[in-house]
Amino acid sequence: MVHKNHPFHLVDQSPWPLLGSMSLFSMMMGLVKWFHLHESNLMLLSFITNLMIMYQWWRDVVRESTHQGLHTLKVTLGLRWGMILFITSEVFFFLAFFWAFFHASLTPSIELGMNWPPKEINPFNPLEIPLLNTMILLSSGISISWSHHAIMENNYMQSSQSLALTVILGFIFTLLQGFEYLEAPFTISDSVYGSTFFMTTGLHGLHVIIGSTFLTVCFMRLYLNHFSSNHHFGFEAAAWYWHFVDVVWLFLYISIYWWGS
Repeated sequence: MVHKNHPFHLVDQSPWPLLGSMSLFSMMMGLVKWFHLHESNLMLLSFITNLMIMYQWWRDVVRESTHQGLHTLKVTLGLRWGMILFITSEVFFFLAFFWAFFHASLTPSIELGMNWPPKEINPFNPLEIPLLNTMILLSSGISISWSHHAIMENNYMQSSQSLALTVILGFIFTLLQGFEYLEAPFTISDSVYGSTFFMTTGLHGLHVIIGSTFLTVCFMRLYLNHFSSNHHFGFEAAAWYWHFVDVVWLFLYISIYWWGS
């Protein structure tokens, strides 16, 4: 046994960073092959290997934090700052797309007919599916907060029920947005309106799917009693991410669906 005299966690040697980077590079090459040669075999294979590596890497992290007890208060503080900086980078990621939208909408060029929305573009009614999706996401923000407080109070029943409700609401949101895309009267190639609309809402939809997956994993960990009232940062990180998704949707609904239409 090697006794350490510091509170930090020095991770064991792991194959996942190297294999993950190789798989990501292979996936990028697969995307290039798919775009230019219309062959998706390499991309699909890389995607499957990527999922396998992600699963095993996060499995190791869960083991370190839950079963081996290696995530001390100092390590958890580092994880918190890592999640805060990650969400900050995501904020600036979305800021770029909002910037593009407002640049095009506040001063529409002559190619757009100096109108916004451009001529022949029929935008969505913001009082129909977009408003319903807004209520769904706001409700999911309430239910995830309820689950968090239930965990801090050691109320297993309420925490699991409210977390399951949050996952279901996220799934319903994704279904409704998919239906909205199928019924859209314009496409991503219809001027700058279509490109900014589908890029921004599509990336947000992708974040909802990622967040729903994150919360589903947390639900499984909650079922396995991985969380306690004072040691549940994995759940907190998922809740922070979900609140971020909620706030982005509010800005998106107000600016693109309501003001932009």
